[in-house]
Amino acid sequence: MITLKEVKTKKDLKNFVTFPFKLYKDSKYWVPPIITEEMKTFDVNENPVFHDAEATLFLAYKNNEAVGRVAAMINWLEVNGQNIKKMRFGWFDFIDDLEVSKTLLEKVEEIGRKHNLDYTEGPVGFSNLDKVGVMYDGFETRATMVTWYNHSYYIKHYEALGYNIEKSYSESSFSFSNVDPKVFVKLNDIVTRRYQLKALNFTKTSEVMPYVDRMFDLFNDTYAKLSSFVAVTDIQKEYFKKKFIGFVNPEYIKFIVDKDDNLVAFAVVLPSFAEALQKAKGKLFPFGFAHILRAKKNSKSAIFYLIGVHPEYQNKGVHALIFNEFYDTFKEKGVETCVRTPELDDNIAIKQIWKHFDATVYAKRRTYRKNL
Repeated sequence: MITLKEVKTKKDLKNFVTFPFKLYKDSKYWVPPIITEEMKTFDVNENPVFHDAEATLFLAYKNNEAVGRVAAMINWLEVNGQNIKKMRFGWFDFIDDLEVSKTLLEKVEEIGRKHNLDYTEGPVGFSNLDKVGVMYDGFETRATMVTWYNHSYYIKHYEALGYNIEKSYSESSFSFSNVDPKVFVKLNDIVTRRYQLKALNFTKTSEVMPYVDRMFDLFNDTYAKLSSFVAVTDIQKEYFKKKFIGFVNPEYIKFIVDKDDNLVAFAVVLPSFAEALQKAKGKLFPFGFAHILRAKKNSKSAIFYLIGVHPEYQNKGVHALIFNEFYDTFKEKGVETCVRTPELDDNIAIKQIWKHFDATVYAKRRTYRKNL
């Protein structure tokens, strides 16, 4: 018999966050979060997403042992502002027991019906800056710090429980040594002159900060038409500035501005922290922080986390300016592999940005939907 327990105490929350550590203890591909940081994600006093969203967390038990978990979420900006009556769920992990996954998802569906929502979709987070999708291909590749990893049996559970494919995503990578700078150097010169644009490079985080709010505004403009998009609010901007920007190498942030200093494009790249996080085993101390700092300085993989071009400048070659700047930075840093995080398969704009790069898809993922 499966019993559900709603997460209400700090001890419950830690059990929720650490459940995958047991489920994936023998996996060399799963990348653990930092436990304290993951717990803050669900702290209503820490994460400003809770100004406009709510979440209820559940743990499933069998014979007094944790066997599954799920976060049931409602983003009220999406429901009321966009009239998309979606019940979100994520952080969905479980042993290979259909009764476990069924019990967890039925609880999600129950909450959705209680709030008169139309359908459930997952696995997703609160917004587009969270992890997304269940893997259905690429299980023998290590996850990144910004993606979920899952066992291959997850897919059959979704299908058995009446869930249908909602969105599809691809992750890809390419070797930096195969990048021919001639592809974008010439275009860089043409576009710079034609539109009077210039690239901004940084060596200090303090230099980046004055532009970060504008970056998130442009992020909102760039992705507004995507079916899954929920805008980043002003209070969330402050949160992400404090939580993430300081961890990004300033030289891995590139902005493109016009003659009036208006931001028209941006890209944020992360060093790969995956191996460091595996070594840290969920803890910053005593050695985890050192592993992360070492990766920040020496990682040979670069992960394109965010990239956007203003709608008025899309399909005009502006991406060439971004890649021209990154080419010099990556060459100096000794970067060997460039990784693209999950991209919607129907995101035509992002495909145009990457069309000159010979990338290989290494993982595929989906979200699943069920009408209520």
